[in-house]
Amino acid sequence: MPTGLMLCDDLIFFSRVAGTARAAGLVVRQARTPAALLELARKEAPGGVILDLQAEGLDLPALLAGLREACPTMPTTVAFGSHVEAETLRAARQAGCDRVLPRSKFVEELETDVAKWLELS
Repeated sequence: MPTGLMLCDDLIFFSRVAGTARAAGLVVRQARTPAALLELARKEAPGGVILDLQAEGLDLPALLAGLREACPTMPTTVAFGSHVEAETLRAARQAGCDRVLPRSKFVEELETDVAKWLELS
């Protein structure tokens, strides 16, 4: 079963994403810290990674570099954050995330796009 990872410390929101992924035949594992995400990435070789840009201690360029080192194939990275933090969203695009969305758009696209975000290409 294809596996994805999600950096998010909000258990309720993670449950929503994981349930939607499960309905699409996918598994999503939660990491509450960037270090835990990298540790899982080394073990899982995920098809995709979902990043909450509000995660505590997130240094996005360093995390993306760590993912490149940890994974044989760089996973698709989808980042989401608050629509009022335009600079954070812009920085995520500049850092190299494949898809960057305000949280509301992320939720809107979750059901239709989660398989595309998490499966190996």
